[in-house]
Amino acid sequence: MFKNVEDFQKFGKEHFEAVTSVGNAWTKGVQQIAAEATDYSKKSFEASSGLVEKLMGVKSVEKAIEVQTEFVKQSYESFVAQSTKFGELFTNLAKDSFKPVEEAFAKAQVVAK
Repeated sequence: MFKNVEDFQKFGKEHFEAVTSVGNAWTKGVQQIAAEATDYSKKSFEASSGLVEKLMGVKSVEKAIEVQTEFVKQSYESFVAQSTKFGELFTNLAKDSFKPVEEAFAKAQVVAK
């Protein structure tokens, strides 16, 4: 498998770098997800506060129902869009995290032959 000590050391170094790359990719991805979640939470809170303000100024039940219906519709659309974005972020996190591992395994298979 290894012809000499230098080959073994090179192999170990490459795998250590792969593990380090996985950690870096994971950290970056989790930070993106956390930032997106924080942003979504702020927007959701602001939208809810806006709803309360609108409802305070409503003069009729019909208008209150209209305001709430519009709020629910916008909230649902925002939730669906945000869910899609979170799905993409988690997919990218998985791809970016496993890419160095795939490359390391490919190199290991070449060395093993």
